[in-house]
Amino acid sequence: MPTQSPAPARRETILTGDRPTGALHLGHYAGSLRNRVELQDTHDQTILVADLQALTDNAGRATDVRENVLEVVLDYLAVGIDPARTTIALQSGLPALAELTVLYLNLVTVSRLERNPTVKAEIAQRGFERDVPAGFLCYPVSQAADITGFRATLVPVGEDQLPMIELTNEIVARVNRMAGCEVLPQCRALLSSTPRLPGLDGRKASKSLGNALPLGAPAEEIRRLVNAMYTDPGHVRVTDPGRVEGNVVFAYLDAFDPDTAAVEELKTRYRRGGLGDVALKQRLATVLEELLAPIRERRAELAARREDVLEILREGTARARGVTSQVLEAVRDAQGLLRL
Repeated sequence: MPTQSPAPARRETILTGDRPTGALHLGHYAGSLRNRVELQDTHDQTILVADLQALTDNAGRATDVRENVLEVVLDYLAVGIDPARTTIALQSGLPALAELTVLYLNLVTVSRLERNPTVKAEIAQRGFERDVPAGFLCYPVSQAADITGFRATLVPVGEDQLPMIELTNEIVARVNRMAGCEVLPQCRALLSSTPRLPGLDGRKASKSLGNALPLGAPAEEIRRLVNAMYTDPGHVRVTDPGRVEGNVVFAYLDAFDPDTAAVEELKTRYRRGGLGDVALKQRLATVLEELLAPIRERRAELAARREDVLEILREGTARARGVTSQVLEAVRDAQGLLRL
């Protein structure tokens, strides 16, 4: 008898996404976007444009959030995310996720949400104190609804989001216990091996801090922003020895310069003295322009076809709506709700 080929391994389901609070920047590209381009060939990937979660601290700027949805989708497509291989969906177009959030909120205590170290840090950063919006405090539950709504088993996150994965799996375990069987799969984090890219001033890159380099930046803006980058304040003259650690220019060269051997040689020269910041920044500006020019050109072409881009989002959201609706019905059954 002829031998049968083994069945192909089932592709894991990935859910990832962004809040549409502005156009994406190089930090997003280094930390997630280029990984998503690679993952779409090996995984079933959905990218969620999380406009409802953006409202948790932008409730008075809903119009800005709506307009930023298109900007984020343009960035996705410009970097190479293919809607034929990756589903791009709009969170507010998936009512099942909102209902899952409400159902899960009954399984989580306020004290459990307040113990989340990432949420605590963000509340302090924004100065909410006890005036924290309820939606902001509860957004990890909304994230759990997103993950389980697609039965995702793999979630690309930074280390600061590990508490969200932990909470999601606690909710999954409670739903499965209520059902007496596995209704939802556990998920695990996919941590990036790429170090977090700092902002231009050495702090965390953030649109709100104005210290990030946008993906769509023209050549002259790239040069201006690179020239403003933090290096080593003690490196006053070209002949002075300089510090590589904490030097933003070297962090960006490590992330984006394809000639790693040349970058290591530059580090050696900089440490012993004899390499000026101007020459270093000129190299980085050239590297970034070579990286971003084709992305910028594709983005401009896509922006001229606004309706086509919106249709991609509509089609992806429609596909996702079918998946999330089925999961909602399973969770409703697990909780014993009446079907009509």
